[in-house]
Amino acid sequence: MAVSKTIPLLEDLREISTAQRDEFRDNGHLLLRGLLSPEEAGGYRQLIAEAVKRQSRERKKTPERGIYGRAFGQMVNLWRVDEGIRRFVLSKRLGKVAADLLGVANVRIYHDHALFKEAGGRATYWHQDQYYWPLDTADTVTLAMALTDQTIEMGMFVFATGSHKYGTVIDPKLSSEPDSLYRKYIRENQFPLSFPAGMRAGDSSWHYGNTVHHTLANESDRRREMMTITYMADGARVAQPVHEAQVYELNNWLGGLPAGRLAASELNPLVL
Repeated sequence: MAVSKTIPLLEDLREISTAQRDEFRDNGHLLLRGLLSPEEAGGYRQLIAEAVKRQSRERKKTPERGIYGRAFGQMVNLWRVDEGIRRFVLSKRLGKVAADLLGVANVRIYHDHALFKEAGGRATYWHQDQYYWPLDTADTVTLAMALTDQTIEMGMFVFATGSHKYGTVIDPKLSSEPDSLYRKYIRENQFPLSFPAGMRAGDSSWHYGNTVHHTLANESDRRREMMTITYMADGARVAQPVHEAQVYELNNWLGGLPAGRLAASELNPLVL
């Protein structure tokens, strides 16, 4: 598909401050305002919304599989089906921020994921992303980019501040009752809860893979439109899956690579 010349390039590098880096590493999450201009966000929003519409039609033909599929749907790796979205996902502006937050020279894509929550959409359960990923590193970060202006009523991310410092919670019960287990975990460790009161188009939220979080219900009359990209440090290796969800992730987002190999399949390109 040809890319419109009006779609903005995001190849310029943006510096984050030492204070922002330290806040991210201490809290496990960070809100960066204005990483994209409203015009840039609007340009990519049109491409992503069109791709989501196409993928929604396809998804109705295929039953959702696994824990990940039931929880989030399969609007994943849109960069592989649209050249304009590829430009967004593999952009140096976004990738450089990810690398600087993690303190690494380069990052690879784990996957992208369109998070569109319709009006009335339910809250998601508390979870850690890292629980699902068969990787040997905790140097992972997810960007959630607001594609439109968003209010708290539309279903913001809520983070358990500092929870990333305790590693990944691995418990057999997580596959059947994750929400109650994580709520108990949050209470026992007295993690403060944090969320933005609102976001403008082009604002970005970042969190570690081990940061416990969920999203609120969309109680507004508008769809919440966000685009996420998950990055991992270049040099990360595939770990032996420890539960069914990780087997699914390995086969779908890491090309089925064997344990011990670099997490560098054709699905995981370098960004910088």
